[in-house]
Amino acid sequence: MRHTRDLDLAVRPVVGLIDEYPAGLVDPLHSHDRAQVLYACSGVMSVITPSTSFVVPPQRALWLPAGMLHEVSCRGPVALRTLYVDPSLDRAPEECRIIEVSDFLKALILEVASFSADYDLEGRAGRIVALLVDEIATMPRAPYSAPMPLDPRVKKVCKAILANPADQRNIDDWAELAGMGRRTFTRAFMRETGMGLAVWRQQVRLMEALSRLASGQPITTVAFDVGYDSPSAFSAMFRRAFGVSPSEYETRQT
Repeated sequence: MRHTRDLDLAVRPVVGLIDEYPAGLVDPLHSHDRAQVLYACSGVMSVITPSTSFVVPPQRALWLPAGMLHEVSCRGPVALRTLYVDPSLDRAPEECRIIEVSDFLKALILEVASFSADYDLEGRAGRIVALLVDEIATMPRAPYSAPMPLDPRVKKVCKAILANPADQRNIDDWAELAGMGRRTFTRAFMRETGMGLAVWRQQVRLMEALSRLASGQPITTVAFDVGYDSPSAFSAMFRRAFGVSPSEYETRQT
């Protein structure tokens, strides 16, 4: 991936890039001097910061503040639009967040990503950039994140679950992977993430399911692939978490 060090950003408040990345690409832990908007036109990305794991499905965007360490993984081919934003701009969010992308914001992102690096600040391009920053600040958050632990032993377990949310290992197996006793592990997991392992894994499974549904995968396939015993069990948990059934969620994405 190209980073802000490859660009001259000193004279424009927002600079965009258009990129296509192959399945399996991993951009190791790094940060940027500017805030960043990662918008997936198609494909799904995983982004891990020191405190949170995010899934970025199609038609959503991730806001990363300036200086935020993050690792990006592409699960399949990804068509990406990246915006590098001056963090001193008014209304720029101060924390990481997945945001919903309205049709209007999508149009603004695609337009700004196509601008040349020397676009006219006083003309049409400058006004569109200002509107883009205002619009980002108004977008609602989307539930595609889970807290990440700092303890490397607990993080090892979390990364294994993120890699395969359907993994059915029990608490003793996970404690063994962490190299900790069961009781020590459960206390450490709660301290590090603010929730128990079962709740954290459920959150990961649900955000994985949201990502897969947004990509158009069948509900039955999604249910089994994220670790549920049946589509009905998956649908019941999905409705409890999000207030709608998986099929209703799919309808809202079209």
